[in-house]
Amino acid sequence: MPINILMPALSPTMEKGNLAKWRKKEGDKVSPGDVIAEIETDKATMDYEAVDEGVLAKIVVPEGTADVAVNQLIAVMATDGEDVKAAGATATAAKPASAAPSTPTPAANAAPASLPAAGGAPASLPKAAAPSAAPAAASNGHARVFSSPLARRLARDSGIDVSRIQGTGPHGRVVARDVEAAKSGGTALRAPGAPAGAPLPFQAPSDDKIRALFEPGSYEVVPHDTMRKVIARRISEAKLTIPHFYLTTTCTIDRLLSAREDINTTAPKGEDGKPTYKVSVNDFVIKAMALALMKVPDANVTWTESGMLKHKHADVGVAVSIPGGLITPIVRQAEHKSLIEISNEMKDYAARARTRRLKPQEYEGGTTAVSNLGMYGVHEFSAVINPPHATILAVGSGEQRPVVENGKIAIANQMTITLSVDHRAVDGALGAQFLAAIKLYLENPVGMLV
Repeated sequence: MPINILMPALSPTMEKGNLAKWRKKEGDKVSPGDVIAEIETDKATMDYEAVDEGVLAKIVVPEGTADVAVNQLIAVMATDGEDVKAAGATATAAKPASAAPSTPTPAANAAPASLPAAGGAPASLPKAAAPSAAPAAASNGHARVFSSPLARRLARDSGIDVSRIQGTGPHGRVVARDVEAAKSGGTALRAPGAPAGAPLPFQAPSDDKIRALFEPGSYEVVPHDTMRKVIARRISEAKLTIPHFYLTTTCTIDRLLSAREDINTTAPKGEDGKPTYKVSVNDFVIKAMALALMKVPDANVTWTESGMLKHKHADVGVAVSIPGGLITPIVRQAEHKSLIEISNEMKDYAARARTRRLKPQEYEGGTTAVSNLGMYGVHEFSAVINPPHATILAVGSGEQRPVVENGKIAIANQMTITLSVDHRAVDGALGAQFLAAIKLYLENPVGMLV
């Protein structure tokens, strides 16, 4: 019996991926563990290994195809002794996965972030029953919604509540063109149950409207890649759903810079004559955040609607810039790792991130994060929280600044840090305690070494 090869879910949140390259061609023998394809997600390119033995009978999705849905049929494999042509013919007869409902499968929605998504075919979903009748006139106790008979019939057939549509007919009457616009997504809909007179949600202007603002030929359209689309979606969701507030302080880092110099100066040389490690300021920041979370454990949390997740370890994500976007690899249990271990781990993560070779478990999850733009000369900034984190630390540049010591002006190396906080999970006073603990470790780095 032919074996269907489906688009794998390489992470719990993956819904689509790009089929970057086929490593096997039709007619090739396949053994368990063989890499048959390269799958590209928004963050990484990963090898897809076969789990069965047979012959690759038919490639359904050609390499280079973008936005292939998870669990979509991508190839068919003939088992041992099976007719390859006959097995390949089943792929032609199979119904394309793209014809399935676009609603995410229950497995993708229900799987917790720490568990892999189900690898099997999606369960069939019950078809949503269309409303038996769209209301001719909806009332919220204050105003009726007027609509034409044709508009009501079109809304009923499309399963749209006519009371959610903004009418453009005489006196705000909902007419047929309004229903058609709602069906095509050309107009926003009120939230379910919202009063008829309630304002419509904000809707970004269309691409055509934005392009009309510029002279034709004065710009070039560069299509968004998968990474940029995901970054845009997640950042928008973060700012819309997470109530951010910000806390800023200044750290004097003369002792930190001195300790860093001592550590790097005493680093042993490798066979190539180069130091075996080189600790950065960012490595100190990662360690300081981890220890601060252990000192203020109520800040080491994740908000969920059903309850607060209180984490036992400090898994610190670190924003790394890569071509086309950024990724946040995670230093797991950073509170137990030395500065040298953190430094070597981050160098490995950064190198593999730039070639998109990180594994999902190396950049998903985490309890907090660091974003350091100080290396680019940025004095101070506020970072956007990366769900499921409740905090993120923005690190500015270290620079010499005038300070007052014992009534006299002196020069000190200082660095401004800003903590972005999810107010649902961490209140102001608690956030201030967490930031103060970070500052304490950065200004007294010997505390990180004991």
